[in-house]
Amino acid sequence: MQDGDNPYGGSFGNQMGGTVSYNSGQSATSPAGTAPAGGNPLGAMGNGPAGGPLIKDTTTADFTRDVIQESQNQPVLVDFWAPWCGPCKQLGPIIEKVVTQEGGRVKLVKLNIDDHPAIPGQMGIQSIPAVVAFSGGKPVDAFMGAVPESQIKEFIEKQIKESGGAPDIGAILAEGHAALEAGDINTAAQIFGSVMQAEPENAKAMAGMAECMIAAGQSDQVREMLEGLTDEQKAVPEVASILARFALEDEVAGLGDPAALEARLAADPNDHEARFDLASILNVMGDRDAAADHLLHIMKADRTWREDGARKQLLTFFEAWGPMDEATRAARRKLSAVMFS
Repeated sequence: MQDGDNPYGGSFGNQMGGTVSYNSGQSATSPAGTAPAGGNPLGAMGNGPAGGPLIKDTTTADFTRDVIQESQNQPVLVDFWAPWCGPCKQLGPIIEKVVTQEGGRVKLVKLNIDDHPAIPGQMGIQSIPAVVAFSGGKPVDAFMGAVPESQIKEFIEKQIKESGGAPDIGAILAEGHAALEAGDINTAAQIFGSVMQAEPENAKAMAGMAECMIAAGQSDQVREMLEGLTDEQKAVPEVASILARFALEDEVAGLGDPAALEARLAADPNDHEARFDLASILNVMGDRDAAADHLLHIMKADRTWREDGARKQLLTFFEAWGPMDEATRAARRKLSAVMFS
């Protein structure tokens, strides 16, 4: 990087408190982290394994994907750090907290300069911690040292504002669902909460928060929260799915022991009442494939039973599971075979 392109110039020249000097020539001990001789490490990078949604570690090989390319979507902060750096240990948890609270409007990528010295060497990093903001594929701003949380927030808000793009709510919600699927309930809840702060009536964000609460064992609170929604909000598929699951759980409460229902079926395979109730119980227990198969069995035997009640219950299952669930897809294929056979 030429001197005129150095992101540490200008107003950041005075932000040197709480840093540790770093000599890239002396610390470069890992040959895997170096670029080809005379080459540009930013131009020779490939793709590596994917990391976390909002905060991740990167390598020399993944820097283009994780930082240069990703900064086309939203600002990306690069935290240059090392395990032996005391101020880095102070800054790390604070900046991770602030980035998480932003709920996807900015991302954080961490680069261990000991393991991967090529890029900090090229960028002229001489002290750490150093945080460089990338936007539109290039470095645009930076600060150095373990600065207070308030300054980090101001810095991040500045990057978001200057990036010129309104937050992509759909992408942020997708980040939340990715965190939830990965089992990171706290991060997911913070992401959904950030959307609810920006758009208090966003039913998709409410549904995401409800899923987090359900995963945390707070189903009763979720029921209360959803009761207060408008009919329009309840009709949003993500909300309707949760409401359908609750309705099925309530229905199962008085159906009895599944073992007794299985005994009834063993004695009489045409006991559709027992099979229907067993399907409902199996669904709540999480055995979706078996639940669907029982209802499909009833349909094959008698489509008129309960005025096509087995098919209607299966459609209720689909609503509760969601259209992309593997059990929904598999059962829909079987349903089509039964309907058009």
